[in-house]
Amino acid sequence: MINENVKNWLAERGFAERLTEHNETIDTVEHAAQQIGCSEAEIAKTLSFIVEEKPVIVVMAGDGRVNSSKFKAQFHTKPHMIPRDQVQVITGFQPGGVCPFALPEDIPIWLDVSMKRFEYVHPAGGNEFTSVKITPAELELASGAEGWVDICKGWNDNE
Repeated sequence: MINENVKNWLAERGFAERLTEHNETIDTVEHAAQQIGCSEAEIAKTLSFIVEEKPVIVVMAGDGRVNSSKFKAQFHTKPHMIPRDQVQVITGFQPGGVCPFALPEDIPIWLDVSMKRFEYVHPAGGNEFTSVKITPAELELASGAEGWVDICKGWNDNE
């Protein structure tokens, strides 16, 4: 059940051993936290948006929610998620398994600062039954991210 494209992507970057296959689905933050044995906040959820008619990926902590004004300040448009029925066509992954690895090269990946407070985060590994245990710094390297953004609310006591 392991996504071979993701496995190969991670292997090329030295992170293949971080890929874990689960018996139950990890298609939601709640399910993922239960299967992995971590807090919901440590789940690195991968969200797909349309910005200027092009896809953009943002990975954020499981307890974060998109702050529309912060998103607009960063991307100069309101947040519009890719419709569920178009996610696989655009990203190559089914909803619940979208991950920041082995995406089409023309899709930029951004990481939200909400994940930096954890030693490890757990993004999906290419389907709803796999995850990757990785530090935020390693996630930046392994994903080929454009960089870090601050577009979330709800995770920080100051908000």
